[in-house]
Amino acid sequence: MTLQECYAMMHGNYEDARSRLAMDKLIEKFMLKFLDDTSMDLLNKSVAAGDVQESFRAAHTLKGVAANLAFTELMERVSELTEQLRPCSAPADEALYQKVKESYDLTIHAIEAYKAQI
Repeated sequence: MTLQECYAMMHGNYEDARSRLAMDKLIEKFMLKFLDDTSMDLLNKSVAAGDVQESFRAAHTLKGVAANLAFTELMERVSELTEQLRPCSAPADEALYQKVKESYDLTIHAIEAYKAQI
């Protein structure tokens, strides 16, 4: 699997990642580091606990990481959740949260499939 195929699998934008990071080795390095990112775990825990401020912080962090790596679908979905949580007055909308989880799982699956072939 190529980086381009991995990005296609996760509905990301390889060309955007390439324009930011310039080299495939850097894209690969940071994409693989994403597997160790704890933002989604924090989001899961804070949503389950009903902690709106921590949910916002975790979603905002995940959005930034996804944007920097051009994980487009994940970034768009977590961006919606971030904006819903921004006033820090209501818990995460379940439908938005589920969409984030789906995109996150798809992204992780694509990265793991790529990693298994390198």
